[in-house]
Amino acid sequence: MAEPPTKDPHLALRVVTMPRETNPYGTIFGGVVLSYIDQAGFVEARRHGDFDWVTASIQRVDFRAPVGVGDILSLRTTTTRLGRTSIDVTVEVYAERCRTHDTVHVTSATLTMVAIRDGVPTPFQTQGN
Repeated sequence: MAEPPTKDPHLALRVVTMPRETNPYGTIFGGVVLSYIDQAGFVEARRHGDFDWVTASIQRVDFRAPVGVGDILSLRTTTTRLGRTSIDVTVEVYAERCRTHDTVHVTSATLTMVAIRDGVPTPFQTQGN
């Protein structure tokens, strides 16, 4: 059974950024952060059922702050919509700075995740149905 939409975010993923993920400017590639957002969306979706969850869309992503090597990224997720075969997941990304331990908001995104079984979108049950 799927869990209902939540108000409180869940910690879906924490990662330490590494030198191999940097661009020529010494900061983490935006695509690396997008990959983490996609993974966090999947972690949240799995809370709603044992399906092959796939990303149908990601809304606009604006990077507000750079991410440096050694920063710890925390990705917090909230389910904001339950549909028949899909859910919307909001992902908030924060970076704990390696040297100062200050925490900054890096970006956020909303993903639409679709439940798939045998290659087709699949309805899932919500609690109380």
